[in-house]
Amino acid sequence: MSQIAPQKFDADYVAHLRELLDIAVEQIGPQHRTPATKAKMAETIVRSAADGVTDAHHLMRQAVRAGEDGAA
Repeated sequence: MSQIAPQKFDADYVAHLRELLDIAVEQIGPQHRTPATKAKMAETIVRSAADGVTDAHHLMRQAVRAGEDGAA
């Protein structure tokens, strides 16, 4: 089994991803704005960014989709 080296993000890029997360969280229903849902959304953003996705709108759309139903 081959493994891909983990992606490393610098502090500025992490701050950018956090801003995207904050914007995405505001786009889901208030009833779903829990720490668990926010963690799920953050994981979605980080995984996509690690896979090479750089488009901010795409990253936010994926996070919003992940958070729409809460952290089931």
